[in-house]
Amino acid sequence: MRDSGHLDRLAERLTRLLASRLSRRNIVSRLGVALTAAPALPLLPYGRASAETAEAELTDIQKDAQTKDDTRCTYWRYCAISGSLCTCCGGTTSRCPPGSEPSLTSWIGTCRNPDDGRFYVIAYRDCCGMAACGRCRCSQHDEASPAYRPELNNEIIWCFGTRSMQYTCSTAAIVGLAE
Repeated sequence: MRDSGHLDRLAERLTRLLASRLSRRNIVSRLGVALTAAPALPLLPYGRASAETAEAELTDIQKDAQTKDDTRCTYWRYCAISGSLCTCCGGTTSRCPPGSEPSLTSWIGTCRNPDDGRFYVIAYRDCCGMAACGRCRCSQHDEASPAYRPELNNEIIWCFGTRSMQYTCSTAAIVGLAE
């Protein structure tokens, strides 16, 4: 019985201390702010529980990605590419082959580099003006979007603004970190 009396006196002192320093309006105001801000808490960033959880969330294309051979569809930058790889047609991952020109428009994707585990925004640009290369054909749909979001759709020939609408190959240039 003695402990409960001690707890009662402590609770009473704390209550009286708060009552002497805070008005009813102040308490109601703070309660209102807390209730208004509470729904926003799930939107705040949070740390992942473990690396295993993050690994389990990767797509098959992200799990199979490699960084050594840019002439293969499994190269990490090609997670949303569709077409012939310019690296097999005389160009590079970010430059068109000689004789072709890059389109003025592109589609984008977000690909994970397996070496550093970070995600990068990749701009896919069609090279136009020569006959289709036809080598190293890839069709990755990891980041593809339906036609109502054309800026993400990889099935469109993106030779707009070039001298010729004739498709040659596709490049995959890094735009920046996706953070």
